[in-house]
Amino acid sequence: MSPTEPRDEIDSEMVRYYAARAGEYDDWYLRRGRYSHGRSADEEWRHDLDAAATWLEGRPFHGRVVELAAGTGWWSTSLARRSALTLYDASAETLDRARIRLTAAGLDAEVGVRDAWAEPDQSVDGVFAGFWLSHVDRSRLDEFVALVARWLVRGGLFAFIDSRHDPDSGASDHRPPEDDLQVRRLDDGSSFRVRKVYYEPAALDSALRRAGFGQIEVATTGRFFLLGSARRGA
Repeated sequence: MSPTEPRDEIDSEMVRYYAARAGEYDDWYLRRGRYSHGRSADEEWRHDLDAAATWLEGRPFHGRVVELAAGTGWWSTSLARRSALTLYDASAETLDRARIRLTAAGLDAEVGVRDAWAEPDQSVDGVFAGFWLSHVDRSRLDEFVALVARWLVRGGLFAFIDSRHDPDSGASDHRPPEDDLQVRRLDDGSSFRVRKVYYEPAALDSALRRAGFGQIEVATTGRFFLLGSARRGA
């Protein structure tokens, strides 16, 4: 598979979705428009988002780090401040936003279009994925975690932030996933199918152990997010 080739029909549709969503993606983080769920829920969201950012700042990333499915680069500035960062995404449109974010922060990083499932072409000290594991089919979770291990040097750090199931997480007009698939609409009314899997911490812990990771920690914020890290074993 080439660095830009999606794995299946749903993966291909997700690439088109995120390309089309690039201009409104950060509305989700910022609770704007259809992503606002009222003062109380939005305050809880911001509290959890701040907690996730603080947690990520505390991960000891260093050296060469790869960020997979980087999107608009919301987390990339944190990583680029303390590592030689390469960020990848299958959507050139979202990466354009990431470049702007990095430049505004006065930070440098390599940026490239690459599917998250593409085989590693180097060994790195760290891998980060934000809101990507929930797009990995349950039957392929072990396969993806093993791929992450192949990116890493021995003892290398893998960290991730992802979604917990909550009705106030997505857009107000999005229905919950059925059989791990969700139909999502954009502001222009277009719709796309997206794979969305809400993994429990125990399932991710087990997958990491099966792939030979150690020092595994998988926790949650108060309501919205999963936070996980692990070290590649021998």
